[in-house]
Amino acid sequence: MTTTRTAPGAPAAGANGGITYREAMRAALREALAKDERVFLMGEDVGRYGGCFAVSLGLLEEFGPERIRDTPLSESAFVGAGIGAALAGMRPIVEIMTVNFSLLALDQILNNAATLSHMSGGQFGVPLVIRMTTGAGRQLAAQHSHSLEGWYTHIPGLRIVAPATLEDARGMLWTALADPDPVLIFEHGSLYTLSGELPPGAGPVDIDRAAVRRPGSDVSLITYGGTLHKTLEAAGRLASEGVEAEVLDLRSLRPLDDTTIMDSVRRTHRAVVVDEAWRSGSLSAEISARVTEQVFYELDAPVARVCGAEIPIPYPRHLEEAAVPQPDDVVAAAHRVVSGDA
Repeated sequence: MTTTRTAPGAPAAGANGGITYREAMRAALREALAKDERVFLMGEDVGRYGGCFAVSLGLLEEFGPERIRDTPLSESAFVGAGIGAALAGMRPIVEIMTVNFSLLALDQILNNAATLSHMSGGQFGVPLVIRMTTGAGRQLAAQHSHSLEGWYTHIPGLRIVAPATLEDARGMLWTALADPDPVLIFEHGSLYTLSGELPPGAGPVDIDRAAVRRPGSDVSLITYGGTLHKTLEAAGRLASEGVEAEVLDLRSLRPLDDTTIMDSVRRTHRAVVVDEAWRSGSLSAEISARVTEQVFYELDAPVARVCGAEIPIPYPRHLEEAAVPQPDDVVAAAHRVVSGDA
């Protein structure tokens, strides 16, 4: 596993003097730890090693082992410890290395974190944040590369968010910590090196609403997380070919922002959902169903979906790229729905 690492205390700077997604996440963690003494970070290698993806690099030296806690390699155990700490009044941030490994803690997440408030009649809240990496694109093969966040969107009692921009990477954490219910933050592994500028005073952001990242009038391209930037690239190419695509970044996967999704489809009368996960039983299927249920008579073409191939993610780069959505796939799907060939 390859990460970009610098010495503890080194300036957080990305390419051209900007900041990377990884560094924006680290800044959010640092702010949360400094702002509230109840906040602590726990997980595999988050301390001495600086995080499996270098997000927490330097925080152990800054905040000490009571606030930055390395755990044994037992997802069920340390997620359970995080739930207990949240019930006791703390504000834990639990890091799971990849979404694949989160399945080892699914009992804790589903049967405890998501249900305790309901089962206690609202007497107990679980203000827990769980961060994990998702997605393909780094040649880490099948056990480290799947996009399973759609599975978690099936579970009542959880809030699911997917920051795809520097502003959201910097701002979603504090808003999530303020939520009385458990929040799962899915960070796409391909985004950690994304670099750019943050506006002055960047801070907490809304985690309820989708965002239109590019306006358009011909087709709505609905996506999130790691596929946002591929979709924006596709929209740029479509514009050069005379098709104005609107790009919608979902940001919150549960609850979905139906209002913004349907408003976009009403404007364009066509929709393509871009989702790196497998097509069968996917989040893209849920979005497609909701669009059909709510704005069917606004549609000029069936809703199209661009999804990952239904195979375990391969290791070889050319096969990995063939297995997940690429800009060419999005462009082709958009042309099909605009031309009426969907």
